[in-house]
Amino acid sequence: MNLTLRVWRQKNSITSGQFVEYAAKDISPDMSFLEMLDVVNEGLILSGEEQIAFDHDCREGICGMCSLVINGKPHGALPATTTCQLHMRFFKDGDTITIEPWRASAFPVIKDLVVDRTAFDRIIQSGGYVSVSTGGAPDGNAIPIPKEDADKAFDAAACIGCGACVAACKNASAMLFVSAKVSHLSLLPQGKVEETRRVLNMIGQMDAEGFGNCTNIGSCEAACPKEISLDNIARMNRLYAKALLKNKLS
Repeated sequence: MNLTLRVWRQKNSITSGQFVEYAAKDISPDMSFLEMLDVVNEGLILSGEEQIAFDHDCREGICGMCSLVINGKPHGALPATTTCQLHMRFFKDGDTITIEPWRASAFPVIKDLVVDRTAFDRIIQSGGYVSVSTGGAPDGNAIPIPKEDADKAFDAAACIGCGACVAACKNASAMLFVSAKVSHLSLLPQGKVEETRRVLNMIGQMDAEGFGNCTNIGSCEAACPKEISLDNIARMNRLYAKALLKNKLS
């Protein structure tokens, strides 16, 4: 396969960027999207040009690092798929592919296709954990949890924190990410002790980071490679309203 790539190049968060065209030649349909970029970078290095900076780590659809907007869609057009699991056989010979970084003020560009997502880390640090003593694994397993709650908590825990929800949202909202983390813990007995403080702190940090609000368009759910449900946002909103009322009455 021979392709034309329109890649966003930007030296840092201060300088302005632009699209630069590159030829991707003799690409195997069995390559992943990141492997294709590796081949292009090898060619750039051999020709003495600066390689394209992009994020990656596990390349197994687990870590969420492979954050690319491909032809206008976070992680590409294939549903429930991360960039590293997107293969070139889903493109056609001669295609032109536009590759951009996540677009959100809370995710400033570090270089080229790499953005700073430490805002997510700070949201987690504000309350996305259980600090009370819950004992060891046998103690945790001894606590009966309804299967419906366990399934919902497991589904929410599948969030890999990639930020595709933010990149897809017209408001650059982080509500799907935050609600997945809030839901995961609040649905379990071990997480209910800090439920009120958690939802207040995490939403407060989310707002402080400059993320937009949710207007229920649903683009976040559609772009999520782990198919996190909008139900989590509704659950978080209920918990937030309950926490605000509880604080007002106390």
